[in-house]
Amino acid sequence: MTAPVPVIVPGLRGSAPSHWQELYAARTPGAVAVPFPEESLWHSIEERIRLLAETVAAVDGPVILVAHSAGVLATVHWLRSLADGDAALDAVVGAVLVTPPDFGVDWPEPHPRPAELAAEGWEPVPRRRLPFPTVVAASRTDPLARYRVTAGLAEAWGSRLEDLGDAGHLNPVSGHGEWPLIDDLVAEIVASGSRS
Repeated sequence: MTAPVPVIVPGLRGSAPSHWQELYAARTPGAVAVPFPEESLWHSIEERIRLLAETVAAVDGPVILVAHSAGVLATVHWLRSLADGDAALDAVVGAVLVTPPDFGVDWPEPHPRPAELAAEGWEPVPRRRLPFPTVVAASRTDPLARYRVTAGLAEAWGSRLEDLGDAGHLNPVSGHGEWPLIDDLVAEIVASGSRS
């Protein structure tokens, strides 16, 4: 099988060169990133889905999704929007889903209020089993999510749960830049996809 292309699905942030996703993309040959929406559509789930769909469609070959925070939610909303048998489902061999946010938490500044995203269609979060191998990486000290809620999503999606311990939101604010574990998680999903 051709090595899958990592497609980076960012959260709500703008460009952050010290973020692990951008560092991973910079050192991973062939990796591509879903672009950020224009400012007026920053919180639009429909625009996030459109940009993700376009990015995956532009890749010639198999894809592995590498999503963080709201990018995880954009990923599962995009998958829910696809019809059974859609060619995009055949392209994706798996996904690494890192620290999805929890709408039951009052997110700290400068994050939007959960109600703002809910009003833009981000809720309810799809809970259907995902159609390919996935791992959900969850922090026990994430200010944007409760560990037990993230564990519940992992169970609903059929994902293996990776306990990150005390990792905050796994972003520069929590002291995380380069994140070597992402290489292992991507390799795990690639190996799982080749066996399925």
